[in-house]
Order: sequence, then structure tokens, then C-alpha cells
Amino acid sequence: MTEQHATQTPLKTPLYDVHVEAGAKMVPFAGYDMPVQYPLGVKKEHLHTRDAAGLFDVSHMGQLRLKGANAAAGLESLVPVDIIDLPAGKQRYAFFTNEQGGIMDDLMVANLGDHLFVVVNAACKAQDIAHLQANLPSDVEIEVIEDRALLALQGPKAAQVLARIEPSVSEMLFMDVKVIQLNGIECIVSRSGYTGEDGYEISVPSEQAVEFANTLTAFEEVEWIGLGARDSLRLECGLCLYGHDLDTTTTPVEASLLWGISKPRRADGERAGGFPGADIILQQIATKDVVRKRVGLVGQTKAPVREGTKLFDAADNEIGIVTSGTAGPTAGKPVSMAYVSTNLSVIGTEIFADVRGKKLPMLVEKMPFVPQRYYRG
Repeated sequence: MTEQHATQTPLKTPLYDVHVEAGAKMVPFAGYDMPVQYPLGVKKEHLHTRDAAGLFDVSHMGQLRLKGANAAAGLESLVPVDIIDLPAGKQRYAFFTNEQGGIMDDLMVANLGDHLFVVVNAACKAQDIAHLQANLPSDVEIEVIEDRALLALQGPKAAQVLARIEPSVSEMLFMDVKVIQLNGIECIVSRSGYTGEDGYEISVPSEQAVEFANTLTAFEEVEWIGLGARDSLRLECGLCLYGHDLDTTTTPVEASLLWGISKPRRADGERAGGFPGADIILQQIATKDVVRKRVGLVGQTKAPVREGTKLFDAADNEIGIVTSGTAGPTAGKPVSMAYVSTNLSVIGTEIFADVRGKKLPMLVEKMPFVPQRYYRG
């Protein structure tokens, strides 16, 4: 998800009026007017999601259906991920790559049996649709879903809340997905999210989104959560933000996303390569030869180290830049993501951040900074 300041009038999600009524501070984000925070405030929203259940409006994301016998093979040709053998009822994280091995966007792909359900980032939506239209086989139908909102219910109490509406959701495991009736509303539900917590993403018809959201926020465990806390939650759990921690000049190897490259698509896999930039990416995997790596950094002082902060080694050589940073409400210390010279990416390495002219010490630390709590059964 990428921020952009659109010159045209921002779009509104089906839940815009609900956010305004709830006292949200609305800001332009990826072409939409979106809630950045509510009266609770970013820190309390963050902590509430970690302790109970937070509700996020993510309707600005792009929702697509890919239909046809060649949909899986066609999509697989654009990502270094196993789509052909993705089981029905399962979802997988993927990313589009370009011919240089850079990441064009990251996305979620779900197999709903008779079609693939794809969710792409808001600011990359038009680009991604054009990319699919230009590169998928002609017999694959691309349906851009314009009539559904998207909600994320996240936190340790998310499952018990949603199970009050439909008990069977508690049986779903992380990355399960299905079409299910919730209060008589046909929803596409996946047990996934962007906070590192257990939870669900729920695609709901636009005309029923307000009713459904109000049903959820009526439960005492549930609070509306804005973009501000969404950002600090995902960062603590080591999740990348497209346009910040990932971009077209960054390969999956540099981004420490090897786990996102499926075994069948690797050099010794049964369907090795065959995606844009495969030669470059597979060579980087084989040789580990990259000049920079994405790392986690923990501040040794109390000052947050934000995106854009330059990083230096002990000899005062510039060696990298911070791509995301937060005070770390749950971690209890400032945490950042950064790209640094590969030789300085080892856990425990001391690095210095230039914050308003002061060189503040930070240590390279393994991510996530706060344990992920996905429900795997």
C-alpha cells in the first residue's frame, strides 16, 4: 500500500460517513479519503488491537476475480509463487516482479474453486490491472470488483467476536478462505490480516457494509482503528509496506522475502523460473550476492527513528536508509525497518541513525519485533 497525494477529489469508501460519525480524522491516502485515527488516538488504537479486536476499513484496496482454465497458470507466470497448486479454500502471499527482478506490488491470491480472488494495493490498483490485462492469456477473464467493501477484524478476540455471528469461522486456520453467510450477507472471508495478530479480512457487498460494520462495532471488544495504528502494528510484526519497504528497484532477495518464493519456482523446483526477472532473482538466491538487505533495527535510545533517516557505520560512512519507523507501542522501544549494506546486516551489528544532527545508536535485530500470533490450529 502506497501513499499518494492525488490532485483530483479523493474517492470515498462505502464507510466514509461511518468514520466521520465516529470522529475520525480523515486524510488523503492512495486516492481515497481514509481515517488515519479516531478519538481514541493512534497509540491506544494500536494497543487495543493487540489486546482485543480492531476493525479496519481497507475498502481502498483493489479486489479482482480471475476466471478461466488458464487463470492459475497465467498468474503464476507473473509471480515467483506457486499458484497452480494453490488448494481450493487457501490464500497465498505473492508479488509481481519486473524484468530487473524488482517488486511491482505485493498481493494476496485466494483459490475460491471456480476462480481466483485477488487483492492488490490501493495505489497500485490501476497499474496492476493493466499489467494483468497485458500479460494474462486472452481466455482469462479479469473482473474488477467495484461493488464490495473490505473490512479487517484483527486481534486476539477477533475470532470469538466473529464466531458469535457465524460459529464456523473459528474452525478456519491462517490463510484459509471461503464464501460464507454472515448475518445473511454473502461475504468472502479469509483468516489473515496485516497486523501480525489473528483475525479476518472480510469482503462484503458495498450496500451492506455499513450495516455489517455497525454489527461488529456494537461488540464491546471491537473499536475502529485507523491507518496510523495499522502502520505501527504491521511494522512491529515485520510486515512490509509497498512503496516504502518494497519498490520496483528492490528484489525479493534484498527485501529478505525468500520465504515468499515458492519451492517449485526456485532453481531446483519442478517449475523453476518462468516469472519476470527470474534469472536475476534465482542468481541472487544462489550466490547471496546483493549489496543491501532489509533488516530490523531497534533504537538504543527512546527517540523514534522514522522513514528517510540516513544510517551510518561506526566510521561515519553512510551505509543505508530507514524505510519505516515507529515508537513501538507494544515492543516498548523504537523499531525501524531499513536497507543497509549487506556486510552490516548481521544480527547484533551496531548502526547509527542521524536524527536531527545526532547519531543515535541502533542494533540490527531479527524481525518480527513483536511475535506474530496467526492461528494455525
